Formats: sequence, C-alpha cells, structure tokens
Amino acid sequence: MNFVKRAALSLVARRAKTALLLGIFLVICTLLLGGFLLQGATSRQEAEAQRRIGVDVTVRGDRLTLATAAALGSSPLVERYNPLLRGAAKPSGLTPLTSDVPEPDDATDDPGYNGLMLNGIRDSEMLLDFASGRSRIVAGRALTEKDAGRRVVLLERRLADKNELKAGDTVGLRSSDGRRTETFEIIGLYEDPRPDPSQWVAPSELIANQVYAPAPAVSALGFGTKPSTAVFKIGSPERAERLHAEAARVLGGDGFRFDVNDKAFRDQVLPLRRVGAFAGSLLWLIALSGAVILGLIVLLTIKERRDELGMLLALGEKKWKLIAQHTVEVTALLLPALAVAALGAQSFAEEAGETLLAREEHTASLPEVRMEAADLGRVAGIGLGISLVATVVPGAGILRLHPRSILTDTE
Repeated sequence: MNFVKRAALSLVARRAKTALLLGIFLVICTLLLGGFLLQGATSRQEAEAQRRIGVDVTVRGDRLTLATAAALGSSPLVERYNPLLRGAAKPSGLTPLTSDVPEPDDATDDPGYNGLMLNGIRDSEMLLDFASGRSRIVAGRALTEKDAGRRVVLLERRLADKNELKAGDTVGLRSSDGRRTETFEIIGLYEDPRPDPSQWVAPSELIANQVYAPAPAVSALGFGTKPSTAVFKIGSPERAERLHAEAARVLGGDGFRFDVNDKAFRDQVLPLRRVGAFAGSLLWLIALSGAVILGLIVLLTIKERRDELGMLLALGEKKWKLIAQHTVEVTALLLPALAVAALGAQSFAEEAGETLLAREEHTASLPEVRMEAADLGRVAGIGLGISLVATVVPGAGILRLHPRSILTDTE
C-alpha cells in the first residue's frame, strides 16, 4: 500500500484528530488571508491618498519667476504645481464690492486698492480654499493648466451677482497704472462662504473681489513675472529632500525659502501605514505560531503511533515514506481549510480594519477590502510551508527509529 493511500485511511480512521488539525488550519488560513487582504487594502488606500492629497511644497525667493517655477514643475518629482502672481487691477465696466464698515479717515488713497485683486495661477484646484472644499465652483468650470494661453477668469458669485454677470460673459481689466486693458472671458463662478472682515479693508482685499486668471495673462497685463510663491505637489514627504536639491539647482544656491506642508498627508497616510505594519507583523506571528502548534501535534502523533511505525518499518517500508505520509495527512487538510477561510476572511479583514482605523482621528474612510487570486496563492504557499516544517522537523525522529527496539518495547 502506498503512503498516500495510507494517509487517506489514517485521516478517516482518526476523525477527532483530523477535525482538530482541520480547525487549526482553518484558523491559520483565515487569519493569514485576512492579514493579506488588510495589507492589500491599506496599500491601495495609501496609494490613493498619495495621488489625491500628496504633499505641498511652497517655494519663495527673489529668483523665483514664472519660468523657473515651470522648470521646477517639470521635474518628475512634481505631480502638479501652481505659481501665485498677484496684483491690484482696475475693473473696466465692473463695480467691485465695498466693505459695509465705514471707511476710516486715514484709509489709503492708492487707486489700486480700490479695485480687484487679480491672482495669477495655473490650477485653481490646488488653491487651499478649493482643495479643502471651502470654496467651490457654482457655475462653469475651474481654471486648469490648459488655460495658460487664454484670457479667462474666475469670479466670486457675489461680485458676479452685483454686476449681473454669468459664466460665458466678458469683463475688462486694466493694469494698476491704467495703461493696459485686456478683455477676459468668465469661465466659472466660485463661492467662498467666509464673511467679510469686521473691520474696514480696501475693496481689493475683500474675499468677493478676488479674481483668478492664468498667470501668463496676469503677467501680460503688466504685473511682472515674479510670483510671490509657487506651490508644488509631490507624492510623499520622501521626495521633498530631492526636490530641494532640484530647487537649489534651478534657483541657484540657497537664496530661497522651501517649506514642506505634509500634515494632511500624514493625517491620512500614517494611520494606514500603521495598520499595514500591524497586518505584516500579524502574518509573521500567525505563520510561526501555526508551524509550532502543528509541529507539536504531529510530534505527539508520531509518539502515539510508534507501534504502527514499527510494524511498517519491519515490513520494509522506507523511513522517508513514513515522513511523507504524515506530510500528506497534514497538507491534505490545507485545501478545504483554505476554501472555508476564503468565505470568512474578507469579513474578518473588514472588521479588523474598521476597529484599527476607528482609533485614528484623521482617517476619513476605511480601506476597500478586495480578495484576489494572488492572496489565495500566497496563503496556500505559506500553508504548504507550515505543513512541511510542522511534519518534516518532528518527523526527523522517525529516522532514529528501529523496528526491533519498537517491537521489543511493545512486548
């Protein structure tokens, strides 16, 4: 009789021990598969957070221009960038809003402050107010890098309502010295819910009078080529040091300020990394514990079956086949245990992720748990490795057995 058939008969004859081994394998496979699913879910969620949030790097300096900002923005380290070129523009046929607070006697007479604040940008969605959701587009669309060569603007809804304007209309804007006038198309209206300051401020400083346009168009209106800041979005904090070196090369020397704002990134990603690390540690612990537990059970089984082993050795059976029989007995239980574990591991991973992430203050959403064939393959591979370790190591004692001594002890 070959050892595979003997293994099958042994599993049927020892139903209680078979059920015990199957239960242990089921727990091991469920925990392993749940750990892999949780690890995969947090990895996907981290990648999505990196893509959606990223890390903002703000660069300031005398040598910062639209050209140098574009050069630095073309770096493979940078995903998106946004220069900010500001200037007080005079409206042409457009009436700005004014403060409800009475104007003080010592208010500035500078005509530029009685107009609009024109903000030259590249991507309105990168502005903090829009990225955080505080400001939102209520008509038309946002400004994007594709508008760089166009004369288009975003107006605040209150300013548009006062002047009876809508998306698609045109407005005239003049430089602060009144020498240049350009016509701009309104491509969108945005809404900023913040109230006006309780103290008097010049019209150009009011929230409703903030106008956004492509930076090249603002520069062409006579506001120069030197943005006050440039914000660069990178995928992770690890890229900041390399981007600093790029900035030093592009801007020349260290005569610039380089600020990294990764708070939003850390608030979202670090909790996910902690959960992923926990899942990885859990996998190692389960694999080692499973191998030890199964190994002890197999060792006890070998001791209980000394008579059987002695008879087989006396009949001429090879020792390696006896070890292989025990390996087949344990490994045969892996497939049904893995099949049952696949049904419950996803629920386990979801509950574990929900419990772990519920302790984190800043995580907005739970990771999506998704089972893939690769996860089942990894669990099957680890389960097979556990089976081999748990049977071959204790089975080494069979190599020291001798039929005569076993049968003599029995008598």
